[in-house]
Amino acid sequence: MLGPSVIEGLVRLTSKQLRAALANFLPKEATAAEQTSAIEAGLRSPAGGALRDAMARWIVDEIVPVERLVPQAYVKWRPPVRDAMMFVVTRLSPARLAPKLLEQLELPLKTSAEVRLLRLIAKVPGLQKLGQVVARNRNLRPALRNALARLENGIRDVRPEDVVAIIRQELGPQAEKYAVRIALAILSEASVSAVVRFTWRDPGSGKRERGVFKVLKPHIPEYFAEDMEYLRGLAQYFGDRHRNYGFPAHLIPDTFKKVRRLLRHEVNFVREQKTLLEAWSLYRSMKGVRVPRLIQPLCTSRITALTEERGIKVTNAAARLPGARRTKVAEQLIEALIAVPLLAAREDAIFHGDPHAGNLLYNNRTGELTILDWALRERLSRDQRRHLALLFLMVSLRDPVGTCNEVLALSQQHIRSASPRGQMVGEIVARFIDELPVVRLASGADAMRLLERVAMKDIKFPGPLIMLSKVMFTLDGILEDVRGSGSSMGFTIARHVAQHWIKNRKEFRSPLITKDWITLQCSALLYTSRLWLQSEQALLNRLLPAGASIPTASA
Repeated sequence: MLGPSVIEGLVRLTSKQLRAALANFLPKEATAAEQTSAIEAGLRSPAGGALRDAMARWIVDEIVPVERLVPQAYVKWRPPVRDAMMFVVTRLSPARLAPKLLEQLELPLKTSAEVRLLRLIAKVPGLQKLGQVVARNRNLRPALRNALARLENGIRDVRPEDVVAIIRQELGPQAEKYAVRIALAILSEASVSAVVRFTWRDPGSGKRERGVFKVLKPHIPEYFAEDMEYLRGLAQYFGDRHRNYGFPAHLIPDTFKKVRRLLRHEVNFVREQKTLLEAWSLYRSMKGVRVPRLIQPLCTSRITALTEERGIKVTNAAARLPGARRTKVAEQLIEALIAVPLLAAREDAIFHGDPHAGNLLYNNRTGELTILDWALRERLSRDQRRHLALLFLMVSLRDPVGTCNEVLALSQQHIRSASPRGQMVGEIVARFIDELPVVRLASGADAMRLLERVAMKDIKFPGPLIMLSKVMFTLDGILEDVRGSGSSMGFTIARHVAQHWIKNRKEFRSPLITKDWITLQCSALLYTSRLWLQSEQALLNRLLPAGASIPTASA
């Protein structure tokens, strides 16, 4: 048994020694359930805190070392990521942590860190969601990217019979009324839900129709509450220690607060059902883009019934297409997920908040893109969308003055460009644009990276922009997988504006106003000269001796 004296001995060992010692102390001939109980008892004992700390060190130093998770490009984030991992491991309930520790002990020694990570975060929806967010980051090692991509539609932590039982319990007599027949296999799983096919009789047509049920997993209500609690604790933890990391006081705490708020929406099926109706209305007139229709009589607070849509994960679909078709798919993604909501006529427009590849189906035969899973969404006002559209376009045009004006307009502090803080932002913008590679078109993700860089200087932006930043980085990684480097988000948005204005001038109501069009036209006239100057500057800097430099083009 893992008594206090044993635990005190374990905590003094190195990470590698700890694994062998812990395995030796577990009952040899016991079942997996008995071994799990022994670990759980140790975690609950008076010395359980010390055991947790030892286990956390073992995980972050040997099992899934932070150096393998966080690439060199984000080296300054390694200390907070390591501390966040330690924090979560030391706060998971014994009932959840014990089987994970035993599983890690039993995995072969040569098991990769990527596989271990996926097993470690199984049935931890908060961490699974964060994994989905970074899965398409191009700076990650390919092995880690491939492993995290499995979180998009490869989660397997619930049994089909448990899902079917929930559906039958929730529907009650409605199942018989609509002649519902449920498939006994899981179609796909997400972090908090599982999807199964079904057929039903539509009373309007009298025909049997195909649909899918999205079902809240049985373990989510209990586990999700715990995940919400450790996310709250992480916000407090980093708020108290922000000086240790060299980040602005609000940056990391605000991130965890927003993730906590957004993840809470994941389990609010009624809210998503309302969003689906709104999203269907937003996209119904857009050719080539679909949103599943809600089957309202078969929806409850734990299940959402939708029409079944055809297609496969967009990255897999694109891999089967020639280059020209892949570029078209990329532009279709930009238009559907960014241009349409950004330039919607309504006062407040919704953005899809979780566009990982598993939520984007593509039908190579029909050329249709289907946008799934609207649990996470955000709203942006007409004025916010106006300045965002201008920001994307100004970054694409490499206009430092115009870009700076839009960054300041989006901030929460009403900063004047002539003020010291405004001048600081202007300098950050100028340096950022000078650093953009001349050989590729700037993207919307570049614009969001700029906002993040400015935020590091304690400039605050509205919460919806944080959500959109996540969307842009996720989408940027998908676009890279779909077509490599090529299509510019800014120019795709501009084309969307032009096409819709030409087709329907009377009804098209872009958030951009007349003054904006004049400003953009003037900036576009200087785009070629700015690009030429930046190219010349880059060439001269390569020819100069090491350490020497010349004034920047933006300056």
